[in-house]
Amino acid sequence: MTGTVRRVVSLVPSLTEAVAVTGPELLVGATDWCSHPPGLDVVRVRGTKNPDLERIAALRPDLVVANEEENRPADLAALRGAGIEVLVTEVRTLPQAFAELERVLTAGCGLPRPAWLDEAEEVWSAVRPAVDATAVVPVWRRPWMVLGRDTFAGDLLARLGVRNAYAGHTERYPRVGIGELNEPGRAGLVVLPDEPYRFTAGDGPEAFPGLPAALVSGRHLTWYGPSLAEAPAVLGAALAEASAAPPAAPPP
Repeated sequence: MTGTVRRVVSLVPSLTEAVAVTGPELLVGATDWCSHPPGLDVVRVRGTKNPDLERIAALRPDLVVANEEENRPADLAALRGAGIEVLVTEVRTLPQAFAELERVLTAGCGLPRPAWLDEAEEVWSAVRPAVDATAVVPVWRRPWMVLGRDTFAGDLLARLGVRNAYAGHTERYPRVGIGELNEPGRAGLVVLPDEPYRFTAGDGPEAFPGLPAALVSGRHLTWYGPSLAEAPAVLGAALAEASAAPPAAPPP
């Protein structure tokens, strides 16, 4: 990044939180999906997949921060074509998350390395498995989609003792029928985050009657930002509780 950064637009909820917590004076725009920190008061620029490019340009940002998975290349190219500097992150593992957060905050935004990032690295370096289980990890319903290979969420779960049943799949987010997901011996646990699909106690576990279900915080499982410091404890507790509970009852 060249020059002083005074105005930042974020197109990624987790990066929005990271910038807002570390250098709140810099953040001038964020997507409608950027829900943290609570009470965030910046201009909203629609969604991650359909950002309002004209509104972003009108904010005169020195930097737009984005992600190769969450944002569309065509939108980022259009912003660059308008003369706006865009920093694109790639996060598929925990070490990548730490490296990219430092790049965004220090090299990109010109901020000092935050204490929460040091805390998150320290907490994860000392993490121990919370369970010992093979799991299916749905991220969508209608159609069913699960975590496949090479995902950030899969890496976090692996560090907590969860073997992803579809980690060897050729796709990162494969569509898999519910019958296959429930095949005997496929898994001993189902992990159901509350985003991107909002799985709840009444929407999700009933589809896996033979498996204990761990309802987990999607923010702690899929966001890379300040939430990483508390993610091991939050996710570990949910996984351990589910592993000790009986499987969900089949629907009537």
